[in-house]
Amino acid sequence: MIKTEPLKEKLVGTEYDSAFARIYKKEDTAAQKERYIQLVSRFEALFGAGREVEIYSAPGRTEVGGNHTDHNHGKVLAASVNLDAVAVVSANEDNIVRVKSEGYKIDAVDLANLGVMPSERGKSESLIRGVCAAFKNRGYNIGGFDAATVSDVLSGSGLSSSAAFEVLIGTILNHLFNGGKVSAVEIAQIAQFAENEYFGKPCGLMDQMACSVGGFVQIDFKDPAVPVINKVDFDFASCNHALCIVDTGGNHADLTDEYAAVRGEMEAVAAKFGKAVLRDVDRAEFEKNISVVRDSAGDRAVLRAMHFYNENARVDKQAEALKSGDFEGFKALIVESGFSSYMYNQNVYTCKAPSDQPVSVALAICQDALCGKGAWRVHGGGFAGTIQAFVPMEMLDEFRTRICAVFGEKSCYVLNIRPEGGVKVL
Repeated sequence: MIKTEPLKEKLVGTEYDSAFARIYKKEDTAAQKERYIQLVSRFEALFGAGREVEIYSAPGRTEVGGNHTDHNHGKVLAASVNLDAVAVVSANEDNIVRVKSEGYKIDAVDLANLGVMPSERGKSESLIRGVCAAFKNRGYNIGGFDAATVSDVLSGSGLSSSAAFEVLIGTILNHLFNGGKVSAVEIAQIAQFAENEYFGKPCGLMDQMACSVGGFVQIDFKDPAVPVINKVDFDFASCNHALCIVDTGGNHADLTDEYAAVRGEMEAVAAKFGKAVLRDVDRAEFEKNISVVRDSAGDRAVLRAMHFYNENARVDKQAEALKSGDFEGFKALIVESGFSSYMYNQNVYTCKAPSDQPVSVALAICQDALCGKGAWRVHGGGFAGTIQAFVPMEMLDEFRTRICAVFGEKSCYVLNIRPEGGVKVL
């Protein structure tokens, strides 16, 4: 630990430059150092100067393959990105966790009461309480701390701001009270528990796993308690393409029931075969009984099941394409995945508001601009928010200009893949 004033002095110098270059773009080091200095100053204003602090970071994530497969124990290909949530933290003796996120009121969670609080559903307090409860339930140490946080993982962006926050809290507890012995995989599982049981969102484990583990990861959730995680060594920059996330301006905040329906309908199909999730249902058996499933679960459930099976197989093909250096084949699979999400999983827009389709518009622009050259698909949970595009570098300026003319000046983000997940930074 280091006191706040000496920390700010060191941040002005070059001592920590290598740490920033590792986590962010090297050219962004100066801006990140200033961001950290401002956060330390905010911590001092909130909780007092001269305290000993540590700094933690947890990244957002981009889903590369496996759209809506994880919650039915499928496969995903994901990566952590250089947008992150950062916290300046100091332990306290109050047995209370206080977290002040920039732009939000302070959250205070008394560790003497770690039960589910219905009044906190959908609020950040529930995530803090849930992570702390899961640490305690698993036999790990917890304690009070004060934290000032800032995040550039945009809420509703499809980059998993909630998962980044959960992993951030878990990473703090891990290092502050447990000597860093809790694995990245277990932190991800703890974060998912908090979001499912306390926050009230029935998400899968992919978001939390990508944020916690870091880098490119291929994850098989056949047994969610022991997910199979394989790093995929690949540098997108070497293929002369940019990874772009386009924020269409939609928001995920009121779409929990839409996400729940995707999972629920897939599981309704599985239930017809006496199984809990689609991964445990033989594909051939499903295909032989589609007419029966249609009658009981409905056509959309059948289509979403078909998406699951095809998307699950595509993840393996995507990972193999990257490993073998077949980037053109990889891009073709990305486009194929996008069409499957649009037509079969049907998570590009909500039927509640058919006239409001910003993601559909963005995908149409991408197809017109990138067909035969790049790749594009809905990103993350869908229904609103973001799309993902792989854009040839020579087309990047033109692509950004075209996108920003429709969705706003800051709608197109060019991302780096970050090699680390949740970390103690300095």
